[in-house]
Amino acid sequence: MSSPLLSTRRTLPAGLALAGAAVTFTSMYLAAGALTPLLVVYKEKWDFAPAMLTLAFAVYAIGFLAAVLTVGSLSDFLGRRPVLIGALVVQVASNLLFLFASDVSWVIAGRIVQGVASGAATSAFTAMLVEVAPANRKRLGTILGSVGLTGGLGGGSLLAGLAIQVSPSANTIIFVVLTVATVLGIVVIAFSPESVIRAPGAGRSLIPRIAVPAATRQEFVAAAPVVAAVWMLAGLSGGIAPGMVGSVFQLNSGLLNGFAGFVAPAVSAVIGLAFAGVAPRRAMTIGIYASIIGAVGIITGVLVGSLAVMIVGQAIAGVGFGASFTAALRLIFPLAAAHQRAGVVAGIYLVSYVALGVPIVIEGQLVSPLGEVPAVFWYTAFTILLALISLIAQLRLKRTGQLDISQGSPGIRSGRKPLDAAKVAAEARPVAKASGR
Repeated sequence: MSSPLLSTRRTLPAGLALAGAAVTFTSMYLAAGALTPLLVVYKEKWDFAPAMLTLAFAVYAIGFLAAVLTVGSLSDFLGRRPVLIGALVVQVASNLLFLFASDVSWVIAGRIVQGVASGAATSAFTAMLVEVAPANRKRLGTILGSVGLTGGLGGGSLLAGLAIQVSPSANTIIFVVLTVATVLGIVVIAFSPESVIRAPGAGRSLIPRIAVPAATRQEFVAAAPVVAAVWMLAGLSGGIAPGMVGSVFQLNSGLLNGFAGFVAPAVSAVIGLAFAGVAPRRAMTIGIYASIIGAVGIITGVLVGSLAVMIVGQAIAGVGFGASFTAALRLIFPLAAAHQRAGVVAGIYLVSYVALGVPIVIEGQLVSPLGEVPAVFWYTAFTILLALISLIAQLRLKRTGQLDISQGSPGIRSGRKPLDAAKVAAEARPVAKASGR
């Protein structure tokens, strides 16, 4: 149960606690983003198959999904501090696995552990950033949660690419710095004020509950294909594109590898903030069109051998992610009753992270029999098909007179009163902030 800051012992001032928590949260996603170009370095160093590269990228989704569906809401019962300290200790373990990795199996293990840490911490961090913020800076806490996640992913990829470009010891530099940052983050969290009163129910909160109530079903089914599509495109940017800089475009540049992983999450972060005031149905339609155009751009760049065209396609796909994923949350979440929302969030997580992990593993398996370019072509073409399915569903909803929730509609034949927009946004925030790799 959340309440005003509870600590009676000596704690950090609110402004310092907010800054420290934001930096610590960002460092977790800097580590996740750093693996984007580093996976290419590992592949060159240990000469493993392309299928292992995509597997090493995708297993992060397994760890994240397992953690977020079980311990994702644990901080609501035990408090923010103990859950975050535990997650950061796990994060240190993942950093050490990457630091001392001797083959790809260490990297795969590290990615799973990294996913567990992120899944356990993301909801607690996004809540804490709002709760510890001074009373006149609550919106800043929300923004720091959003920018810290997507900015961390993009920034981690770009900074790691730069480190690879200038130093043969990039892996050591990156994970020594990130380990120190995480240890300092543990100290910050330990001395930050607590805002949650311990409450019974922690054990029950560990049981995953996935449900799509009848009132949300039509919107969920209409949005699910494009949600899957944009997360597949995010997987392409993070797990495939950096490797193609060398293998397809014949450019040996760590910085370009990092930039290929940077552009999509960076654009999606900006668009997610910029589209906050756009009606969700309109944002959804714009996002679907952008994801289709972006996918076509990626395919075109790969087929004609132009890295610049592919990166422009990734940027447009980032627009699609930022617009359509946020819109999906705004369209689906308010239609569920309060006691149903945890199951709805779990359903959205399931679609998102299965789409992030499973298709990219299949793509990696297809590289050997088909070749890298055909495998990427069919992977990306499938995202276009998914987006088109959602586009048809959205147009059908428009024809039947479905209005945006933000404009006062009670929802799809739900008969309920419109929900308060600010309350909905606050409740949906944890899953909205998880739109990372």
